[in-house]
Amino acid sequence: MPLIDPRTGPSYGAIDHGENSRDYEQDRLLRDEYETEEEESEISSLGEAQEGVRKIEAINMTWTTRSLMIAYVSIFLMAFCTSLESQTVMSLSAYATSAFSKHSLISTVLVVQNVVNAVIKPPMAKVADVFGRFEAFCVSILIYILGYIQMAASTNVQSYASAQIFYSAGSTGLQILQQVFIADSSDLLNRAFLAVLPEFPFLVTVWLGPTIAGAVLRSSSWRWGYGMWAIILPAAFLPLALSLLLNQRKARRLNLIKASKKMKRRRSFFAIIRRTWYDLDVGGLTLLSAAVTLILVPLTLAANAKNGWKNTSIIVMIVVGVVCLCFMPFYETSKKLAPKPLLSLHLLKQRTALAGCALAFWYFMAFYFSVQPYLYSYLQVVQNYDVATAGRVTQTFAFTSTIAAFSVSLLIKYTRRYRIFITIGCVIYITGLALMLLCRKENASHLQVLGTQILVGCGGGLLNVPVQLGVQASASHQEVAAATAMFLTSMEMGGAVGAAISGAVWTHSIPQKLLKYLPEETKSQAAEIFGSLAKALEYPMGSPTRIAINRSYQETMNRLLTLALIVTLPLIPLSLVMENYKLDKVREPDPNRNEELEPNGMQMSPNSHDGEDELLVRPKDSHKRTN
Repeated sequence: MPLIDPRTGPSYGAIDHGENSRDYEQDRLLRDEYETEEEESEISSLGEAQEGVRKIEAINMTWTTRSLMIAYVSIFLMAFCTSLESQTVMSLSAYATSAFSKHSLISTVLVVQNVVNAVIKPPMAKVADVFGRFEAFCVSILIYILGYIQMAASTNVQSYASAQIFYSAGSTGLQILQQVFIADSSDLLNRAFLAVLPEFPFLVTVWLGPTIAGAVLRSSSWRWGYGMWAIILPAAFLPLALSLLLNQRKARRLNLIKASKKMKRRRSFFAIIRRTWYDLDVGGLTLLSAAVTLILVPLTLAANAKNGWKNTSIIVMIVVGVVCLCFMPFYETSKKLAPKPLLSLHLLKQRTALAGCALAFWYFMAFYFSVQPYLYSYLQVVQNYDVATAGRVTQTFAFTSTIAAFSVSLLIKYTRRYRIFITIGCVIYITGLALMLLCRKENASHLQVLGTQILVGCGGGLLNVPVQLGVQASASHQEVAAATAMFLTSMEMGGAVGAAISGAVWTHSIPQKLLKYLPEETKSQAAEIFGSLAKALEYPMGSPTRIAINRSYQETMNRLLTLALIVTLPLIPLSLVMENYKLDKVREPDPNRNEELEPNGMQMSPNSHDGEDELLVRPKDSHKRTN
């Protein structure tokens, strides 16, 4: 069975028209069939289906094998470009910030980027549901390009920092939209493999990126290293854009896409504004952004703020953020305030969605305690690795996790199960972190350092893809974008919290330990040693000052690894809580049958008494029942 085939496409019913789908008679039959069944079809009968969802469901009825393959090739090209770009500009950022001679703002910008990564996924998924997948892709690409151009043209650290926000929003939006498109156009058995497609380029780009960055710096400047992607990325997006646009026009020609009655009735400007406000849930987006920003940013600001945690501004920001976070569930569940909520919180009533999002949160928080963002500095200082070696060890996680994710996607396809791999991945991940704590010592061998990175990467790759698949399987198609966004947002939130806490631990612990351990003759240079990696590396290995620096780094890293192990304790129980769906039995309910759902919104197989949860219909809204 081919992986990309309209006949085995989305479980809500894509139709294969073959390579001669442009034939008029087939188009007429397709249109007549759709119009005959219009009152019974889920596409037209779902009162809550938004315009973008109805568009993609109609487009999926027009896919041919060739056009779908072109779309997936474009998805791969975009993933390759963004992957290569991220590895390239990672080496350019030091030269860019050095050109401005101001570095104090950069650490805060990194936290803001994590916040943007966390909050941008739900609104981008919402744009895809409200306006359409093609329109959302265009918005994301446009924001991405604006970020590239502004970084290339920036003249000070402030403009460079604001460009990073545009860049992060575009990058994260593109990530969620790629996963939403894959969920739209694939069935659950093949989705695990296809979901790994955007990760494949990392197998190559982790080694190519630094080489390209060096070539750009030798032949041109760091500005061109940013600006060239504003040309390359749109070119990679073009095949997907044309595929979506042409199939959308074909669906309109066949009368598969019809304007909703509400849109026909509401013509006034204020009615359009009001509908857009509710469709995009601007209020929910504001509350989410405020809560995440006002809670996480102060964690990094407090270390350098006057009076630290006693600073009134820091306390007020955190209090307001907590209030916004507490008020958000009430706002999002109110039918009057948020009829089309940004976050489908009722999905969290289903144990699979709730456990999957919680698992993603804790897993990625542990990653930011153990691998990012301080492993690179630790390897250079304590292990005395050169720049290239430290970079390769740091990239090992991305490389091995990609291979593990590819392997588990094939296993899911042929076993038709996913939960067992989540549990195995959690065990390997926790084991790798424990070995890190035991083996990541100053006298550790290369094998110990690299081996633990490989183990943690394998565990992360094994659990990440199946968890996302389980969360998607627990949602109806109207909410598959929202479910994917909730999963990825939970992961980014975990990363943001982990980055903020690890930054607070690092900035609080290292200076104190340097003052405690440094010999008297260099104690006055503690602040300079903490603020500059180059300064720390000036002292030779074995000297009293270097021994004190290494001890400070080592004890702080041990503290972070201990935190990583603590936050992974819920992973295995959460993996066992998720439903053990048999993926080839998951399907949409038949609208011609009077199917009664179980209390969790799912119809289970009569044969589920064998102890396995065999799901025969896709989950619907947990607060509704089929009549």
